[in-house]
Amino acid sequence: MSPGAEDSEPADVDRPTGTMALVPSAQAGKRKPHEHEHHHVLIEPEEDRWQWRRKIRQNPRQLAVYRVAVGIAGLILIALGFVTGPIPGPGGIPLILLGLAIWSSEFEWAHKLMMSLKAHLHSFRQWSRPKQVLFWVVFFSCCGLLGYLYALLIGVPGWMPDPVTVLLQRLPGV
Repeated sequence: MSPGAEDSEPADVDRPTGTMALVPSAQAGKRKPHEHEHHHVLIEPEEDRWQWRRKIRQNPRQLAVYRVAVGIAGLILIALGFVTGPIPGPGGIPLILLGLAIWSSEFEWAHKLMMSLKAHLHSFRQWSRPKQVLFWVVFFSCCGLLGYLYALLIGVPGWMPDPVTVLLQRLPGV
């Protein structure tokens, strides 16, 4: 087989998991296993665990429509996360993480970002208890400072319950 023969290999040929499809052999040693030069850099169609998505990945048009739909769904969840972040309830961060998780199923940059967040979370869990407590004290202090600056600049939000509004209006400058 000549060095460039792998380029002409049809996409539906069975390959062992983890091989570098469509990458010339001269460059094969320089690339990571999942850096492919075709339509999807994360998952080969035959490596996908869901059959319905495997079928979509084999058709370039369906894959393009699917990726746009995944992008829009992730964007909607992230936008909802930013909108619901300031109001009480479980909005904000969980919605943003869910949107990022949806994006990470299709987009390599989102997958790398999600893996980075998981690595940071794992390293945080390795911290000593006093260091974790100090982190949370600093974090909530910063959140309180941002909330106070918000109340100074814009005023107390109208959606706040009356007892909270009364307390916030007692703050200096609010």
